[in-house]
Amino acid sequence: MSPLVAQATPRTPVIGGAASEAPPLLPPASPRTPRPAITLTAPPSNKRRRRGGAARSSLRAIRAVRALFRSLPILAPACRFPGVVPRHGGGGGGAPRGHDGHISGASRTTGTLFGHRRARVTLAVQETPGSVPILLLELAMQTGRFMQEMGAEHLRVALECEKRPPGAGAGIGRTRLLDESLWTAYVNGRKIGYAVRREPTDDDLTVMQLLRTVSAGAGVLPADVVGAGAAAEGQEAGDLAYMRAHFDRVVGSRDSESFYMLNPDGNNGPELSIFFIRI
Repeated sequence: MSPLVAQATPRTPVIGGAASEAPPLLPPASPRTPRPAITLTAPPSNKRRRRGGAARSSLRAIRAVRALFRSLPILAPACRFPGVVPRHGGGGGGAPRGHDGHISGASRTTGTLFGHRRARVTLAVQETPGSVPILLLELAMQTGRFMQEMGAEHLRVALECEKRPPGAGAGIGRTRLLDESLWTAYVNGRKIGYAVRREPTDDDLTVMQLLRTVSAGAGVLPADVVGAGAAAEGQEAGDLAYMRAHFDRVVGSRDSESFYMLNPDGNNGPELSIFFIRI
Protein backbone atom coordinates (compact mmCIF):
# COMPACT_ATOMS: atom_id res chain seq x y z
CA MET A 1 0.00 0.00 0.00
CA SER A 2 1.51 3.36 -1.07
CA PRO A 3 2.31 5.89 1.66
CA LEU A 4 0.12 8.92 2.00
CA VAL A 5 1.49 12.07 0.48
CA ALA A 6 0.80 15.29 2.40
CA GLN A 7 -0.62 18.26 0.55
CA ALA A 8 2.06 20.65 -0.64
CA THR A 9 2.26 24.06 1.01
CA PRO A 10 4.65 26.96 0.45
CA ARG A 11 6.59 26.04 3.61
CA THR A 12 6.28 22.18 3.44
CA PRO A 13 8.53 20.59 0.82
CA VAL A 14 7.37 17.30 -0.72
CA ILE A 15 9.78 14.35 -0.90
CA GLY A 16 10.02 12.35 -4.08
CA GLY A 17 9.05 15.13 -6.46
CA ALA A 18 5.32 14.57 -6.02
CA ALA A 19 4.78 18.36 -5.88
CA SER A 20 6.94 21.44 -6.44
CA GLU A 21 7.56 24.13 -3.86
CA ALA A 22 5.34 27.20 -4.38
CA PRO A 23 7.12 30.57 -4.55
CA PRO A 24 6.71 32.83 -1.50
CA LEU A 25 3.99 35.45 -1.76
CA LEU A 26 5.35 39.03 -1.93
CA PRO A 27 3.37 42.22 -1.42
CA PRO A 28 2.63 44.01 -4.68
CA ALA A 29 5.06 46.82 -5.47
CA SER A 30 3.57 50.24 -5.05
CA PRO A 31 3.28 51.98 -8.43
CA ARG A 32 5.44 55.03 -8.99
CA THR A 33 3.47 58.25 -8.91
CA PRO A 34 3.32 59.57 -12.48
CA ARG A 35 4.73 62.99 -13.17
CA PRO A 36 2.22 65.67 -14.11
CA ALA A 37 2.15 67.09 -17.60
CA ILE A 38 3.94 70.44 -17.83
CA THR A 39 1.45 73.19 -18.72
CA LEU A 40 3.50 76.22 -17.64
CA THR A 41 3.21 79.20 -19.96
CA ALA A 42 5.84 81.68 -21.12
CA PRO A 43 6.43 84.67 -18.81
CA PRO A 44 4.21 87.66 -19.69
CA SER A 45 7.28 89.89 -20.01
CA ASN A 46 8.51 87.81 -22.96
CA LYS A 47 5.34 88.60 -24.89
CA ARG A 48 5.59 92.28 -24.03
CA ARG A 49 9.24 92.28 -25.05
CA ARG A 50 8.40 90.88 -28.50
CA ARG A 51 5.61 93.41 -29.00
CA GLY A 52 7.85 96.25 -27.88
CA GLY A 53 10.60 95.57 -30.40
CA ALA A 54 9.21 97.98 -32.99
CA ALA A 55 8.38 100.54 -30.30
CA ARG A 56 11.98 100.49 -29.05
CA SER A 57 13.34 101.11 -32.54
CA SER A 58 11.10 104.16 -32.98
CA LEU A 59 12.04 105.35 -29.48
CA ARG A 60 15.72 105.23 -30.41
CA ALA A 61 14.98 107.43 -33.44
CA ILE A 62 13.16 109.96 -31.23
CA ARG A 63 16.09 110.01 -28.80
CA ALA A 64 18.48 110.65 -31.67
CA VAL A 65 16.41 113.66 -32.79
CA ARG A 66 16.29 114.99 -29.22
CA ALA A 67 20.07 114.66 -28.93
CA LEU A 68 20.45 116.62 -32.17
CA PHE A 69 18.31 119.48 -30.86
CA ARG A 70 20.21 119.55 -27.58
CA SER A 71 23.44 120.07 -29.48
CA LEU A 72 22.10 123.24 -31.16
CA PRO A 73 22.94 126.59 -29.51
CA ILE A 74 20.23 128.31 -27.53
CA LEU A 75 19.33 131.58 -29.32
CA ALA A 76 16.47 132.77 -27.15
CA PRO A 77 15.48 132.44 -23.51
CA ALA A 78 13.24 129.54 -22.72
CA CYS A 79 9.57 130.39 -22.46
CA ARG A 80 7.18 128.62 -20.15
CA PHE A 81 3.63 128.30 -21.40
CA PRO A 82 0.81 127.92 -18.92
CA GLY A 83 -0.76 124.51 -18.77
CA VAL A 84 2.23 122.70 -20.31
CA VAL A 85 4.27 122.04 -17.20
CA PRO A 86 2.43 119.60 -14.93
CA ARG A 87 1.81 120.73 -11.41
CA HIS A 88 3.21 118.64 -8.60
CA GLY A 89 2.04 118.56 -5.09
CA GLY A 90 -1.38 119.41 -3.87
CA GLY A 91 -2.40 115.80 -4.12
CA GLY A 92 -1.14 114.41 -0.90
CA GLY A 93 2.22 113.40 0.47
CA GLY A 94 4.24 110.30 -0.34
CA ALA A 95 3.42 107.30 -2.46
CA PRO A 96 0.38 105.41 -1.21
CA ARG A 97 0.69 101.90 0.14
CA GLY A 98 -2.01 99.30 -0.15
CA HIS A 99 -3.76 97.82 2.82
CA ASP A 100 -1.95 94.51 2.17
CA GLY A 101 1.50 96.13 2.59
CA HIS A 102 2.26 96.11 -1.13
CA ILE A 103 5.05 98.56 -1.97
CA SER A 104 3.85 101.32 -4.25
CA GLY A 105 5.43 101.09 -7.69
CA ALA A 106 6.66 97.52 -7.20
CA SER A 107 5.62 94.58 -9.33
CA ARG A 108 4.17 91.46 -7.74
CA THR A 109 6.08 88.22 -8.35
CA THR A 110 6.06 84.70 -6.96
CA GLY A 111 9.19 83.36 -5.27
CA THR A 112 9.84 79.72 -4.37
CA LEU A 113 12.71 78.32 -2.33
CA PHE A 114 12.99 74.54 -2.67
CA GLY A 115 15.38 71.61 -2.55
CA HIS A 116 16.17 68.32 -0.86
CA ARG A 117 17.31 68.90 2.71
CA ARG A 118 20.92 67.80 2.11
CA ALA A 119 21.13 69.44 -1.32
CA ARG A 120 21.61 73.06 -2.29
CA VAL A 121 18.62 75.35 -2.04
CA THR A 122 17.22 76.81 -5.26
CA LEU A 123 15.44 80.14 -5.69
CA ALA A 124 12.85 80.37 -8.47
CA VAL A 125 11.20 83.66 -9.41
CA GLN A 126 8.03 83.62 -11.52
CA GLU A 127 5.97 86.50 -12.84
CA THR A 128 2.84 84.37 -12.32
CA PRO A 129 2.48 81.04 -10.49
CA GLY A 130 1.61 79.31 -13.77
CA SER A 131 4.51 80.59 -15.86
CA VAL A 132 8.05 79.40 -16.49
CA PRO A 133 10.54 80.93 -14.02
CA ILE A 134 12.35 84.06 -15.19
CA LEU A 135 15.14 83.31 -12.72
CA LEU A 136 16.48 80.05 -11.30
CA LEU A 137 19.36 80.52 -8.89
CA GLU A 138 21.19 77.79 -6.97
CA LEU A 139 22.74 78.94 -3.68
CA ALA A 140 25.76 77.37 -1.99
CA MET A 141 23.78 76.43 1.13
CA GLN A 142 21.91 73.28 2.07
CA THR A 143 18.13 73.55 2.02
CA GLY A 144 17.75 72.34 5.60
CA ARG A 145 20.20 74.92 6.90
CA PHE A 146 18.56 77.70 4.91
CA MET A 147 15.15 76.82 6.33
CA GLN A 148 16.67 77.02 9.81
CA GLU A 149 17.98 80.50 9.01
CA MET A 150 14.43 81.45 8.05
CA GLY A 151 13.53 81.09 11.71
CA ALA A 152 15.30 84.39 12.41
CA GLU A 153 13.34 87.61 12.61
CA HIS A 154 14.63 88.90 9.29
CA LEU A 155 16.75 87.12 6.70
CA ARG A 156 18.70 89.23 4.20
CA VAL A 157 20.28 87.61 1.16
CA ALA A 158 22.66 89.82 -0.83
CA LEU A 159 23.89 88.73 -4.25
CA GLU A 160 26.72 90.68 -5.86
CA CYS A 161 28.30 90.43 -9.29
CA GLU A 162 31.01 92.46 -10.97
CA LYS A 163 30.58 94.81 -13.87
CA ARG A 164 32.53 93.81 -16.92
CA PRO A 165 34.81 96.53 -18.29
CA PRO A 166 33.78 98.27 -21.53
CA GLY A 167 34.90 96.41 -24.61
CA ALA A 168 35.25 93.06 -22.81
CA GLY A 169 32.87 91.37 -25.24
CA ALA A 170 30.09 91.77 -27.75
CA GLY A 171 26.94 93.34 -26.45
CA ILE A 172 28.60 94.50 -23.26
CA GLY A 173 26.39 96.61 -21.06
CA ARG A 174 23.23 95.09 -22.49
CA THR A 175 23.04 92.12 -20.12
CA ARG A 176 20.02 92.36 -17.87
CA LEU A 177 20.82 92.19 -14.19
CA LEU A 178 18.95 88.95 -13.55
CA ASP A 179 20.63 87.35 -16.57
CA GLU A 180 24.05 87.44 -14.89
CA SER A 181 25.34 83.90 -14.41
CA LEU A 182 27.57 84.06 -11.31
CA TRP A 183 26.99 85.83 -8.01
CA THR A 184 28.74 86.14 -4.66
CA ALA A 185 26.17 85.28 -1.98
CA TYR A 186 25.83 86.70 1.54
CA VAL A 187 23.27 85.70 4.18
CA ASN A 188 22.82 88.29 6.93
CA GLY A 189 26.24 89.72 6.07
CA ARG A 190 28.00 86.33 6.14
CA LYS A 191 29.55 85.09 2.92
CA ILE A 192 28.32 81.60 2.07
CA GLY A 193 29.99 81.15 -1.30
CA TYR A 194 28.54 81.57 -4.77
CA ALA A 195 25.17 81.42 -6.44
CA VAL A 196 24.81 80.19 -10.01
CA ARG A 197 22.03 80.92 -12.45
CA ARG A 198 20.95 77.85 -14.43
CA GLU A 199 18.29 76.76 -16.85
CA PRO A 200 15.30 74.84 -15.39
CA THR A 201 15.52 71.05 -15.56
CA ASP A 202 12.64 68.61 -15.85
CA ASP A 203 12.65 68.25 -12.06
CA ASP A 204 12.46 72.03 -11.62
CA LEU A 205 9.54 72.33 -14.03
CA THR A 206 7.78 69.46 -12.26
CA VAL A 207 8.07 71.32 -8.94
CA MET A 208 6.67 74.49 -10.50
CA GLN A 209 3.85 72.51 -12.09
CA LEU A 210 2.89 70.86 -8.79
CA LEU A 211 2.87 74.25 -7.04
CA ARG A 212 1.08 76.22 -9.76
CA THR A 213 -2.09 76.49 -7.64
CA VAL A 214 -0.20 77.40 -4.43
CA SER A 215 0.04 81.13 -3.82
CA ALA A 216 1.86 80.99 -0.47
CA GLY A 217 2.84 78.28 1.97
CA ALA A 218 5.43 75.67 2.89
CA GLY A 219 5.53 71.88 2.83
CA VAL A 220 7.15 68.84 1.23
CA LEU A 221 6.74 67.04 -2.09
CA PRO A 222 7.28 63.26 -2.44
CA ALA A 223 10.65 62.26 -3.84
CA ASP A 224 9.20 59.73 -6.30
CA VAL A 225 7.44 62.56 -8.16
CA VAL A 226 10.07 65.31 -8.23
CA GLY A 227 13.05 62.99 -8.70
CA ALA A 228 16.45 63.01 -7.05
CA GLY A 229 18.41 65.06 -9.54
CA ALA A 230 19.30 67.69 -6.94
CA ALA A 231 20.22 65.28 -4.16
CA ALA A 232 23.63 65.40 -2.60
CA GLU A 233 26.08 62.91 -4.02
CA GLY A 234 26.10 59.60 -2.15
CA GLN A 235 23.01 60.47 -0.09
CA GLU A 236 19.37 59.61 -0.43
CA ALA A 237 17.20 62.35 -1.84
CA GLY A 238 14.24 62.14 0.50
CA ASP A 239 11.28 64.44 0.18
CA LEU A 240 11.66 67.90 -1.30
CA ALA A 241 10.97 70.86 0.98
CA TYR A 242 9.60 74.12 -0.40
CA MET A 243 8.51 77.57 0.73
CA ARG A 244 6.51 79.85 -1.56
CA ALA A 245 5.35 83.44 -1.10
CA HIS A 246 4.58 86.66 -2.96
CA PHE A 247 7.48 89.05 -3.45
CA ASP A 248 7.47 92.74 -4.30
CA ARG A 249 10.05 93.39 -7.00
CA VAL A 250 11.62 96.84 -6.85
CA VAL A 251 13.93 97.91 -9.68
CA GLY A 252 16.33 100.59 -8.43
CA SER A 253 18.48 100.87 -11.55
CA ARG A 254 20.09 98.72 -14.21
CA ASP A 255 22.50 97.49 -11.56
CA SER A 256 20.22 96.95 -8.56
CA GLU A 257 16.99 95.09 -7.88
CA SER A 258 15.33 93.96 -4.67
CA PHE A 259 12.73 91.36 -3.77
CA TYR A 260 10.76 91.74 -0.54
CA MET A 261 8.69 88.83 0.71
CA LEU A 262 5.15 89.70 1.75
CA ASN A 263 4.25 88.03 5.01
CA PRO A 264 0.98 86.13 4.52
CA ASP A 265 0.19 86.47 8.24
CA GLY A 266 -0.14 90.23 7.86
CA ASN A 267 2.71 91.13 10.23
CA ASN A 268 4.61 94.36 9.67
CA GLY A 269 7.65 94.08 7.45
CA PRO A 270 8.85 91.23 5.25
CA GLU A 271 10.66 88.23 6.69
CA LEU A 272 12.96 87.76 3.71
CA SER A 273 14.72 90.32 1.52
CA ILE A 274 16.84 89.46 -1.51
CA PHE A 275 19.11 92.07 -3.08
CA PHE A 276 20.79 91.85 -6.50
CA ILE A 277 23.65 94.33 -6.94
CA ARG A 278 26.11 94.76 -9.79
CA ILE A 279 29.23 96.60 -8.59
